[in-house]
Amino acid sequence: MSSVMEKEGVSLEELKKRMAEFAKERKWDQFHSPRNLLLALVGEVGKLSEIFQWKGEVERGLPDWEDEEKQHLGEELSDVLLYLVRLSDICGVDLGKAAMRKMELNAIKYPVKLCKGSFKKHTLFDADESSVNGDSAAVDD
Repeated sequence: MSSVMEKEGVSLEELKKRMAEFAKERKWDQFHSPRNLLLALVGEVGKLSEIFQWKGEVERGLPDWEDEEKQHLGEELSDVLLYLVRLSDICGVDLGKAAMRKMELNAIKYPVKLCKGSFKKHTLFDADESSVNGDSAAVDD
């Protein structure tokens, strides 16, 4: 198995395959039910949250953080990503396609002319203004 550290970018498909191999080699498939993976994911999101818990707002790029803090952050972000990729694989969801579809739906839900520079949720936009070509822009979350 080649080192991931040698590559510039890694696809979701490669992560999915490597996670499946990793679990198979350790005979962990028996434990990787959707429920168990979701609970593990939630636990990792909690650990990720703890990193930011008492820091207040932080600047983009984390210029005031020590290298060790950034490395720890990367490890926790990776845990979240890996569990999410594994969960999507076990559930039979193509995460890349689902994410692209969701972005397309969000573009309809949040048209630039109505939401640029706004933090409002789509349900707060004026219904008359939020129609695009006469169609409602509302999409379920």
